[in-house]
Amino acid sequence: MENPERVTYFAATDSRGKRVPFGIKAKDRARHMYVIGKTGMGKSTLLENMAIQDIRNGEGMAFIDPHGSAVEKLLDFIPENRIKDVVYFAPFDLEQPMAFNVMEDVGYDKRHLVVSGLMATFKKIWEDAWSARMEYILTNTLLALLEYPDATLLGVNRMYTDKGYRKKVVDNVKDPVVKDFWTKEFANYGDRYTQEATPAIQNKIGQFTGNPLIRNIIGQSTSSFDIRTLMDERKILLINLSKGLVGDTNMQLLGSMLTTRIFLAAMSRANLPAHELAKAPNFYFYVDEFQNFANQTFSEILSEARKYHLNLLLAHQYVAQMEEEVQAAVFGNVGTTVSFRVGPLDAELLEKVFTPEFLQEDLVNLGFAQVYLSLMIDGIGSRPFSGVTIPPIEAPQNSYRAEVIQHSRTVFGTSRQLIEDKVQTEYSEVHEQA
Repeated sequence: MENPERVTYFAATDSRGKRVPFGIKAKDRARHMYVIGKTGMGKSTLLENMAIQDIRNGEGMAFIDPHGSAVEKLLDFIPENRIKDVVYFAPFDLEQPMAFNVMEDVGYDKRHLVVSGLMATFKKIWEDAWSARMEYILTNTLLALLEYPDATLLGVNRMYTDKGYRKKVVDNVKDPVVKDFWTKEFANYGDRYTQEATPAIQNKIGQFTGNPLIRNIIGQSTSSFDIRTLMDERKILLINLSKGLVGDTNMQLLGSMLTTRIFLAAMSRANLPAHELAKAPNFYFYVDEFQNFANQTFSEILSEARKYHLNLLLAHQYVAQMEEEVQAAVFGNVGTTVSFRVGPLDAELLEKVFTPEFLQEDLVNLGFAQVYLSLMIDGIGSRPFSGVTIPPIEAPQNSYRAEVIQHSRTVFGTSRQLIEDKVQTEYSEVHEQA
């Protein structure tokens, strides 16, 4: 059982001329942590230092990194006794891809979360080419596929081009509203109506599914790893979504889908009896540049996660990167707020968090590694105070990086050829032209 009083250190403060390190207790991390600051001020080091302590303390954790550098660094800190605990998800590993199916085994009451998460991501990525009609058709497509066994996102475009496949999927639909859409509405759409909306969807979805890097990950029906198991067994999920290697839109799509599934895995703990849920291990979820993956569903994640022992640490550069709904959710639900130097617009907003101790001009003038923070202490938010983040934890003498990557690839990856053959077989079934 985890010690709720255990402290994870991340900064130091001056007390009578002496620098005293401080941190946050495990029980207070349940109220989540929000870190903001301009690039190059020390945010990444704070996240890495806390993650390294979680790894060394035997905790379960996931780290989504859109730059790749933080998870690359964390690989060096995996101790020998935790080599087999790590899933290293690197989508740019084209030869031995891991499967990740956001649509796998989603309960009836959770389908809205998957669909709204996907729709919000698609809308954000294709902001300039989105329409209410596209959204309506795509929503019903996803809802139908979520009921169909072994469906993946590759089925979306197939629903518009393959009548035989569409019939099989629609025959299987139990939801009366979705069924009506396909049997009464879609079946009676004139050519002009479908020609306007469905090719636009096919074009957008095809940008992902046509890319072998993405297709070989999301086109497999059974995911390589079960996130609920990782949580319950205190495993480590390191997600390298380096924009330079996977591309910006792929990074956003994969990161959003993984965030949704991590939340669903935590929520599935609701089926535990109360006494077991109380003992469920904490799972620490680090999301760097989280605005890339935050959408309306994020509000629900923040307000619900604590119940299921999913503790978030969110970091990014500017408040303006968040939609208003997400801003409200963050400032309404986060127990600990840490600010490095920010720009004038953010300082104006953050002044409300740190006043009267620190004002707008203080926030824009912080030096490297200097922070202002309001810290959750024994369930109560502290008065704002200042500190200096601790320097990077020194790398261990022995790195097991190669062994960690090798074990993860072998256990969770599948040879590219096998995946492509399987997808090919599935898609060479008799097509009946739509």
